[in-house]
Amino acid sequence: MDLFLIQARANRLANRRLLAAVAALSEADFHAPRTSFFPSLALTLNHLLNVDRYYIAALQGDAAMRSIWAGYVPAQTALELAARQDESDQRLIGFCAGLRPGDEECIVAFDRGAGIEAGPREPLGRVLAHLFMHQTHHRGQAHAMLAGTLVKPPQLDDFILLGDSVHRGGDMAALGWQEPV
Repeated sequence: MDLFLIQARANRLANRRLLAAVAALSEADFHAPRTSFFPSLALTLNHLLNVDRYYIAALQGDAAMRSIWAGYVPAQTALELAARQDESDQRLIGFCAGLRPGDEECIVAFDRGAGIEAGPREPLGRVLAHLFMHQTHHRGQAHAMLAGTLVKPPQLDDFILLGDSVHRGGDMAALGWQEPV
């Protein structure tokens, strides 16, 4: 279960760095057309947040997951997006912090539009693995798009290995976190 919590915290740290860099862009640059799966930083990062919210709702057994997805209102500014992403990241960390051995086999039911009864069911461990991969995938796209601006893309992959702790000390301190002993 510790691995899920480590990944949830690494996710928050990476989002924090990426969104701080994106916040240095003008609003026009945030919305500017770019080459990627979603054709702007705003669209990519809003997609990431909307999917996070949907999956967290499913993980928590929230029957309103489909309306949470469908009712998403995209953030118009990077600062608004950062605040909303932080809240979502906190929810995921809290969820992962509460996991106990064996929970990875619990079944998560999804509503893909036809109701929870008709939706797919997946083991919680696989859902979390997918969610973390999805987050990394789209952050990588946003990172590449940021490289096409005047803002230097931040380092996003030094949040898990113990030997990299020197590189995340400032981020950890800002969040009031300590490295595990």
